[in-house]
Amino acid sequence: MANEWGMPLRVLKKSGTAALPSLLETGRFSLSWERKERAVFDNLRADVASVMERDPAAKSKWEVLLCYPYVKAMAYHRIAHRQYLRGRTTLARWISQHARHVTGIEIHRGARIGKGFFIDHGNGVVIGETTIIGDNVTIYQGVTLGGTGKDTGKRHPTIGNNVTIGAGAKVLGPFTVGDNSKIGASAVVLKEVPPNCTVVGNPGRIVRRHGEAPEVDMDHVHLPDPVKERIESLERRILELEEHLYQMHGTHHIKEEMEDADL
Repeated sequence: MANEWGMPLRVLKKSGTAALPSLLETGRFSLSWERKERAVFDNLRADVASVMERDPAAKSKWEVLLCYPYVKAMAYHRIAHRQYLRGRTTLARWISQHARHVTGIEIHRGARIGKGFFIDHGNGVVIGETTIIGDNVTIYQGVTLGGTGKDTGKRHPTIGNNVTIGAGAKVLGPFTVGDNSKIGASAVVLKEVPPNCTVVGNPGRIVRRHGEAPEVDMDHVHLPDPVKERIESLERRILELEEHLYQMHGTHHIKEEMEDADL
């Protein structure tokens, strides 16, 4: 016969009541280890599911598990982050630096990352120590979530839920990028972004404010270009003025001079 911990009753009788605390602790350790083991596999399954959902190039779960640098980078980060929280900073740094060499993705061991996070391609991605990333965030290669200067404390951005950050974008400073927002490719964001906004350019400018976006929006290409729109508006205005001058003078003389000047 065995007790509720799976230990034979004869062992308890031989050991006496003094052995009970250690046996109980052994049981707790076993349960704790099982929970950690389940968490590891749950996280791996979630990472693979994120890739399969958002990357049309992914053909199978085995391909994702074995070949995608993002999956490896997140597995390393979880181990490094756990060591970092326990105060084993040198070990945590060694793990994160090793992960950078293996995957090309540098995630500081202190960064806090939510569920459903996805890095597409990943090479050149840098995520700073005090960065906080919400759920269902997608970032592309070359993105930097960094700080400015030598400030201490919170010095990296906080990224809300359902945010998409395009390739090569830089988000620098201790501010918040609101839920459902988009950062265009190569944008440089230096100040807070409200929820449900689109930011492009250097420095980043809000070019669109709209209602709540879909849960995961992968489009970081079809974004407005305010500089192009402004130039086109000026061109239309110039054409209108030219036509007005032509009508006032009643000859082709001025218009032809303008056309010659363009040449």
